[in-house]
Amino acid sequence: MKVIQKIAIGYTGFKFRVLSLFSKKLAAKKAFELFSTPRGKPPKQMPAFINKAEPLTFQLNGFNINGYRWNHPQQKKILILHGFSSAAYKFSYYAEAFANKGFEVIAFDAPAHGSSEGKTVNAVIYSEMIKKVIELYGPFHGFLAHSFGGLALSLALENTPHDSNTHVVLIATVTETTSAIDTAMKMLGLKNEEVKKEFNKIIYNLSGQTSEWYSIRRAVKNMQAKILWIHDEDDDITPAADTIKVKEDNHSNIEFMITQGLGHRRIYHDEDVRKRVIDFLG
Repeated sequence: MKVIQKIAIGYTGFKFRVLSLFSKKLAAKKAFELFSTPRGKPPKQMPAFINKAEPLTFQLNGFNINGYRWNHPQQKKILILHGFSSAAYKFSYYAEAFANKGFEVIAFDAPAHGSSEGKTVNAVIYSEMIKKVIELYGPFHGFLAHSFGGLALSLALENTPHDSNTHVVLIATVTETTSAIDTAMKMLGLKNEEVKKEFNKIIYNLSGQTSEWYSIRRAVKNMQAKILWIHDEDDDITPAADTIKVKEDNHSNIEFMITQGLGHRRIYHDEDVRKRVIDFLG
C-alpha cells in the first residue's frame, strides 16, 4: 500500500472514531456507505481486445449496466466477473484466451463500477446483476469470478438452475462477509463492538439476512457446479484461513489451488494460475 493511501486511510479512520464517540449508529451507517462505494479510475487507454468487443447494455434498478461480448454466437459461453473497485477490462487476457478457444465470452462492469451507472454496490445488488445477465444472455457453460465477484456469483448460482456440467473458477474470493467486516473495522480502527453491531443491523435490514448468511462456505452446499478455487496464502484482503475451512469440508465438486506470494490481485496475472484457469474452463 502506498504511503499516501495509508495516510488517507488513517485520516478517514480518525474521523470515524471521533464520530463513533457521538453516535455508534451514524458511524456504522457512514462506514457501510464507505465500503459500498467503489474507488478507482478508468484507464486512459483500454486493452486492445476490449475495443474489439460488441457493447451490451441493460437496466438494473434504474441504472444502465454496461458490458462486452466477444465471439457471438457460440454454443458454449463464459461469464467473467470482476471484484470490488475493479472492472471488466482488467480481465481482457482471459476474455481473449477463451474467445480464441471458441467460446462466446461476456463480461460486465458491476453496478457503480467501470462504465456502469450507480454510486454504491453490495453483494445483493451484484448477485441480482448476475442473475439478470444469465437471464438475458445465458445459459453459461463457465464462470470466472475474482474476489467480491465470487461471493456475488455464489449467491446467484444457489438460486439459479445449473448442474455438474457448469464450471466455476473462484479466484481470491470473499469467502465470509463476517471476515470482510472485521477487516473493514480494523482498517478504520473501529474496535467498538457496538459500532460493529450497528453495521450488522444495516445488513440485516437491507436483506433480511444476517452477515453470517453471506458466506460462500454456506452457499456452496447448494451449488452443483464443478468448482476450481484458487487462493493465495498471503492474501491480505480475503483471508486464506476462510478458504482452508471450505477445503477441510471436503466437497467432492471443489478442487483447490493454493499459491504463495501472489497476494490478492497479482494472483490472476500469474502464468501458472492463468494456465490452470484456461485449462479448467476450456
